[in-house]
Amino acid sequence: MIRVSQTSYQYPGGTRIAFPDFHIPRGNHGLLLGNSGSGKTTLIHLIGGLLRGQQGKVEVGGVDMASLTEQGLDQYRGRHFGFVFQKNHLIQALTVEQNLLAAPFFAGLPQNSENAEALLQELGLEGKRQARIRELSHGQAQRVAIARALINKPTVILADEPTSALDDKNCDKVIRLLMEASTNHGATLVVATHDQRLKSVMPVSVELVASG
Repeated sequence: MIRVSQTSYQYPGGTRIAFPDFHIPRGNHGLLLGNSGSGKTTLIHLIGGLLRGQQGKVEVGGVDMASLTEQGLDQYRGRHFGFVFQKNHLIQALTVEQNLLAAPFFAGLPQNSENAEALLQELGLEGKRQARIRELSHGQAQRVAIARALINKPTVILADEPTSALDDKNCDKVIRLLMEASTNHGATLVVATHDQRLKSVMPVSVELVASG
């Protein structure tokens, strides 16, 4: 599903970082592990098409991400990727349902309230559809962010540092929820993190070393 080969990226300041070759089969889980400065966030942004300009090849679903036009990239990303970040980037003034339905709206896909409700039930958020984000606990907001990542039925879920600010109990809960949700929806899950605790839960696809 994901294949990175002979890939490097040069930052605006001139520093270049080279990434190891690796691939993650469709429906599998993969961990991109590395300390600060190792390029893990850069790599996950390259995979998700949030960043361009690399040398080498990044393929997702057999598509070379560099071959897509800006419009094509936006469409491909909206239809094939779900994103989960350390900060959930939910819109506080909107309801849970409105936050979920914003994802298909921006991807040019039909908005379906029944799909939103089914995801909320799956993630233990039944009854929270009309709640405002500011009314939720931190854990509930995290689950809304996961639901938002799943609502477009992506083939790939990319998670950037989803557990780094969590204690052991909540770290385990969040990563297992991500893995279970990805498996249930047939999506390939890729987690970029410096959190060594995840090595005992997920297979390491590549371990990055800080440059310089």
